[in-house]
Amino acid sequence: MIKLGIVGLGRIGKIHLSNLLNFFPQVTVQSVCSGGGDSLSYAKELGVSNLFTDYKAMLSHGKLDAVIIASPTSLHKEHILSTLELGLPIFCEKPIDLEIETVRKLVKKIEEKNVPFTMGFNRRFDPNNQKIKRYITDHIIGNIQTLHITSRDPGAPPLDYIKTSGGLFLDMAIHDFDLARFFVQSEVTHVFSQGTVFGNAKIQELNDIDTATTLLQFENGCFTTIENSRNSTYGYDQRLEAFGSSGRCGYDNIREDSTYLANSEGYHQEKPLHFFIERYQSSYLNIMKAFIKLLETGKQSMVNSNDGLQSLAIGLAAMKSIKENRLVALTEIL
Repeated sequence: MIKLGIVGLGRIGKIHLSNLLNFFPQVTVQSVCSGGGDSLSYAKELGVSNLFTDYKAMLSHGKLDAVIIASPTSLHKEHILSTLELGLPIFCEKPIDLEIETVRKLVKKIEEKNVPFTMGFNRRFDPNNQKIKRYITDHIIGNIQTLHITSRDPGAPPLDYIKTSGGLFLDMAIHDFDLARFFVQSEVTHVFSQGTVFGNAKIQELNDIDTATTLLQFENGCFTTIENSRNSTYGYDQRLEAFGSSGRCGYDNIREDSTYLANSEGYHQEKPLHFFIERYQSSYLNIMKAFIKLLETGKQSMVNSNDGLQSLAIGLAAMKSIKENRLVALTEIL
């Protein structure tokens, strides 16, 4: 049996806990750690017996084979360093940290320790994205020239969450930055962004935005445009198109169901799925399958700490671009 510990039982931590308990007979969740009594009660109801509010106490209680870090971003550094001291494999949710220098040092430490490390960019493991990746990698559409990603949330998170999340670029769009690197198979050289607030004006008071368009230029010449919004009244809008020298590929939204109605009043379909928990349900399961397989085989992670560093750098460049209203070279950040 693979013995796992989980720190952090917010929305994402609960998803990982539920998936591990329901789909992985070769795994036992030996311990969980969380700051809240309600979340620990949730784990207890699911049958986890070792419950902690102190992370180092969890690490010292019994032998663990790996740890899943789904705690608030501000605690990731502490939790990563404590885990590295024991040489345990790590699965860490994004971002690693909000400070580029902190992440750079942690990436170096992870590499020095040679510890298996998987970054929680689950969207790479979505079946649609996996298929698009094959179309690009196998040159079915030829050499990729442009990529367009649309990512719109049905609403902004609570203001208290925005205060510590890193904002639209480091909490939301960071997934799109990672997807762009995943598909284009090259590194970003320049970033240009424009953004504003169309919804709750208090978001602006927190130095954040709810709407942005970002242009990424890659070393291989490909251009990527990313549209982000937190004001989608019709549901969770997730669409993508890749254009290449021999064709194009992409996908539309996954809807609440696949029915339609056509009559004299028009053509009607159901709305897109409500939010990321429903839309990316399979990707959360698939990334955990990949992590467990990594523990079983020792093979290299498909998404590592450097992927976390690169996507954070793109997000910080996007923020700098808006602030200074100019094209930003990624070398200015890295």
